[in-house]
Amino acid sequence: MARSNAPVLIRGEWGTGKGCLAELIHQRSRRSQQAIVRVDCAGMPDEVIESQLFGYEPRLRPPEGQAREGAIERAVGGTLYLHEIGEISVATQAKLLRVLKEKEFVRIGGLRMIRADWRLLASTSIDLEKAVADGRFRADLYYRINVLPMILRPLRERPNDVLLLACELLAEWNHENGVNRVFHPSAFEVITKCNLRGNIVELENCVRRTAALAVGELITADEFTCNQGCCLSAMCRVGVRVELREGLIMSMSRRELL
Repeated sequence: MARSNAPVLIRGEWGTGKGCLAELIHQRSRRSQQAIVRVDCAGMPDEVIESQLFGYEPRLRPPEGQAREGAIERAVGGTLYLHEIGEISVATQAKLLRVLKEKEFVRIGGLRMIRADWRLLASTSIDLEKAVADGRFRADLYYRINVLPMILRPLRERPNDVLLLACELLAEWNHENGVNRVFHPSAFEVITKCNLRGNIVELENCVRRTAALAVGELITADEFTCNQGCCLSAMCRVGVRVELREGLIMSMSRRELL
């Protein structure tokens, strides 16, 4: 798959590591000597995302105006990674489809046709099939990008990955803070039982918070806030109104001073 030039569509919940997988595919591809250019499509207005993709050609001549290359142009010879492609508007989807079909485009405000040889990697956390059925995503673009589909399971279904990631995140925290904290076996039991609806981001939050509040170098099960009755992430998921007990606040404050 990595050695192919075919588009790859990476599916999975938010925070499952889709961007890391895209980087790995690029590194193992025949285009690895060239750049991988990432564009985050979520929450961007049409004019912004189009300017980022296609670049901009000013109406005024230099030095009054300055042309700007877009992501497609910068990715020539390499890889273009579109994160959350399902968030692109239907109008922008039509323009992206033409580039995929014709392998050429024009900068916004420009007249010159630019050839674009690159490989597309895309990811999404939404149900694209439902989006196609609802008319929110073009069927022809869906078939163009969904040549090599990959599905990343959520962390709660990958307990072995959770442990490896937790140790790596703790090692990063140790390096940043000049300490050498390690997990006790009881800590691993807590981590693997966690629901982790926020996937890697929630796991990183949990590891960093626990490491910061730990009393000693050995992190035990008792160090985790979920074992102290105040897992804020869990409360957030079920919509429970958070009311921290005074004793808990004081306990956490004492630890932060250590």
